[in-house]
Amino acid sequence: MSWVTKEVVILLSVKVSKTGKVKINFVNMREEHNSAHKKALSKCQDLINQEQHIETSLARSSEQNRQNYSIRLNAVIDCIRWLLAQGLPFRGHDESQNSINQGNFLELLKFLAHHNEEVRRVSFDNAPGNDKLICHNIQKDIVRACALETTNVILKELGDNFFSILLDESRDVSVKEQLAVVLRFVDSKGCVVERLLGFKHVTSTTAQALKCALLDLLSAHGLSVSRIRGQGYDGTSNMQGEINGLKTLILKENECAYFVHCFSHQLQLALVAVAKNHINIASLFHVLCNIVNVVGGSCKRHDALREKQAARIIKALENEEITKGRGLNQESTLVRPSDTWWGSHYSTLLSLIQMFGSLIDVLDEIVEDGSHSDQRVEALHLVKDMQSFEFVFNLHLMKSILGIINDLSLALQRKDQDIRQAMLLLGICKKRIQGMRDDGWSTLLEEVSNFCEKFHVDTLNMNYLYVGERRSRRRAEKVTNLHHYQVELFNTVIDIQLQELNF
Repeated sequence: MSWVTKEVVILLSVKVSKTGKVKINFVNMREEHNSAHKKALSKCQDLINQEQHIETSLARSSEQNRQNYSIRLNAVIDCIRWLLAQGLPFRGHDESQNSINQGNFLELLKFLAHHNEEVRRVSFDNAPGNDKLICHNIQKDIVRACALETTNVILKELGDNFFSILLDESRDVSVKEQLAVVLRFVDSKGCVVERLLGFKHVTSTTAQALKCALLDLLSAHGLSVSRIRGQGYDGTSNMQGEINGLKTLILKENECAYFVHCFSHQLQLALVAVAKNHINIASLFHVLCNIVNVVGGSCKRHDALREKQAARIIKALENEEITKGRGLNQESTLVRPSDTWWGSHYSTLLSLIQMFGSLIDVLDEIVEDGSHSDQRVEALHLVKDMQSFEFVFNLHLMKSILGIINDLSLALQRKDQDIRQAMLLLGICKKRIQGMRDDGWSTLLEEVSNFCEKFHVDTLNMNYLYVGERRSRRRAEKVTNLHHYQVELFNTVIDIQLQELNF
């Protein structure tokens, strides 16, 4: 008769140590392997083992999930911060899985995951389906958090100091009027800093509406109008109007909020506008705008202009007419003049003088091969205007005057500039313009004559009677070319500038 060995488990005692551990003493006897006693023993041992406890397992799993979430969130925040710093859009036209370009945010996050194994392990398909952190709403929440933190740093930097406000209004891509508010103050290191406080959507651009928007934005950040010590706006009437302008409304609440119109902006608006009051100078800028529209408005003509200019530069280098050097002879293009872009008119004049010959060649091609008659006629008139002595003279006259004013404009745009230095620079500028009026005629006339000779423009005998193309010969006064160009143009335009600067 065969005997089947069995293991019998008998519980003898249970002890609890000082550390809280449970110790159970058993007496093991032979029993079947799958007996109830054996199963009870296994379950008891599993229950006593704390590392296999359900709560321990859940805690371990939760801790790992928290670590994965932290890695994933930090990667998303890094991508968002980089896009915000570069001012780039987040979304793409097609963010589907099959898209070859899912937009800046997703492509940057994929690039980061591709070069970081830790990020790749917890991102995209390796992340939980509802916890990938790539939703548009999550992006907006993180952007708002970044904006809030940035604003808090600005307010901490400002502290209890006084400040000035700089305002401007413009439309965004969604055609909404936005009021931008910039704070200008002195930080703890004694440096003058400018910080963008934020944007405020305005439904109206009246002075009262802008004032309400400004006060709402300031109060939202705990700032008071009483701490304002300066105002800076553009030259529009709703901003600097003496009766109902925004500056006047602010001054009524705070007499210390002095208004200062940007000197450089004022130069651009005032001096160029005053110069255009002279009919010949207005005609010059009118022709300049037409040239930019005709030549710069077409990619084909623009490319032709670059090719011709490059060929002229190569030829000039071979003939040693111009010098080589680092930063010299760079590719240039026509600059469109703008009434609100400081120095744009001066840049337009320089670019036209530099590419004068190439522009004539491109316009000649339009005259010959233009797509329609109106285009060819317009190009023909522009060639005729450009190849006149009067156009060349006005071109160099305004280049010389605006060159002096541009130096002042650049100096006034320095952040460390103050009113005292600005007035000194203004005095220097007036002396330079006065010196040009007193002693600059011969130099300008020689420069114009050399330019005309280089580009085959007919020069004039200054002792002959002046014959104006746009003036009725029957009613025109009989004056010499010298009197017209020196007195009616050179002296008059300079006097207008000096009168405006002295005012």
